[in-house]
Amino acid sequence: MANDEISSSDSRKSAEPAKLDAMDRKLLRKLQAEPHLTMAELAERIGLSHTPCWRRVKRLEDAGIILRRPLILDPVALGYPVNVLAFIKIKNHESKVLEAFEHEVLAHPEIVACYTMSGESDYVLRVMARSIEDYETYLKRILLHLPGVGSINSSFAMKQIKQTTDVPI
Repeated sequence: MANDEISSSDSRKSAEPAKLDAMDRKLLRKLQAEPHLTMAELAERIGLSHTPCWRRVKRLEDAGIILRRPLILDPVALGYPVNVLAFIKIKNHESKVLEAFEHEVLAHPEIVACYTMSGESDYVLRVMARSIEDYETYLKRILLHLPGVGSINSSFAMKQIKQTTDVPI
């Protein structure tokens, strides 16, 4: 997995939510709102001295709660105005086929998210493209040739209403 990829399922294996006190929650809310803050600025804003603040951040990182501080780019400004959800059905559900599919997905930067699904589709991919024609080419050259793919149903986002990396704390 590349350095900038995050798999939250790998970060914390426990299904139990993390035990956070009021200061942890305050710290996390502030970091989500202002991820660029230095440790000194963060400490000042939440009412701690530098060292206790650093220890809390380190503990939250070690516990897999803080994965990284995000840099959010505007895909439209960078030439990727088309946002596609590709619903994938896999032909063969043997573990080696599923592993090969998932491994191959990681190699394609145009695929910005991948989820295993319940229901009719086995996976949903979020794909960024420069145009509908660009996506069609990508679909024919790449997506249809991913290991195990039986069918793909693509839906195009018409308008983005909300997108956030924030977790409700």
